Amino acid sequence: MKTIVAVTLNPAIDKSSSVDHVVAERKLYCKTPRFEPGGGAVNVSRAIKKLGGQSLLLYPAGGLTGKRLQELLDEEGLNHRPCPIAGVIRESLVILEESTGQQYRFGMPGPRLSRQEQELFIRQLTSIGPPPDYVVASGSLPLDVPPDFYARIAHFGKKSGAKVIIDVSGEALNAALQEGVFLIKPNIREFRELAGKEIKEESQILAAARKMVEDGRCEVLVISLGAAGALVVSEKYTEHILPPTVPIVSKVGAGDSMVAGIVLSLARGNSLRESVIFGVATGTAAVMTPGTELCRREDVQRLYAGMISGA
Repeated sequence: MKTIVAVTLNPAIDKSSSVDHVVAERKLYCKTPRFEPGGGAVNVSRAIKKLGGQSLLLYPAGGLTGKRLQELLDEEGLNHRPCPIAGVIRESLVILEESTGQQYRFGMPGPRLSRQEQELFIRQLTSIGPPPDYVVASGSLPLDVPPDFYARIAHFGKKSGAKVIIDVSGEALNAALQEGVFLIKPNIREFRELAGKEIKEESQILAAARKMVEDGRCEVLVISLGAAGALVVSEKYTEHILPPTVPIVSKVGAGDSMVAGIVLSLARGNSLRESVIFGVATGTAAVMTPGTELCRREDVQRLYAGMISGA
């Protein structure tokens, strides 16, 4: 199998719990919390592991939460390489209101990364030998990190021959696309912002996506449409892939799981079409699990088999 490196600059410890009712101005007594590693490519790497694959995770780690994050990654058996920083790794909180089934998600800001720490991170990536076949850069950028940081990773991919997959939004995504990448996975809202115009119909989405591919900004677009599945656009292949209908328990980590499924399938030598179907099955499986738990391998295999046989 080809090699995968997953990169994030803003990892977190995800804390999830539940309470009967969310009420303002009242002390709420939650159930026993669950702690899991999270944040962009951390979840991608975790999902790859759950699916029976391997990757190398690169991430910054600092403070007590950084130490705890490393312990949690060790517990899951991930191959990971922390980059030491002076700041403290963030935490996030997910609360399920049991009476309504609604989920409340609170994300905290990450640490500031100095210029020296940013350069150390880049050196850590570029020193990997031999260079990886795929690099997944996913997750928000911490404070003080310029929006062109992921563009630098895209540039590394061009020089080393690695196929770079970017799953970010806003300025960071725009900057990476100026460099040119292999694949991006925006949701429909992020894609509209990227296109810079109001697009509603699928024909308009397709036209804008094909223009990005023609301009060399990316080779493949996988536009996540939520419950409507995903729209895949490349130079030679376009398809709207519909997901199976499943009960939705939590949407946390669904997008990261989808990216994990796509890149793992590609690394195993499968076609783009097979890989995106596998990614959609993986993302769908993730919404079936509670809190911040990601996909389950048996769910993915069952959903994928049904999608392939019906395709």
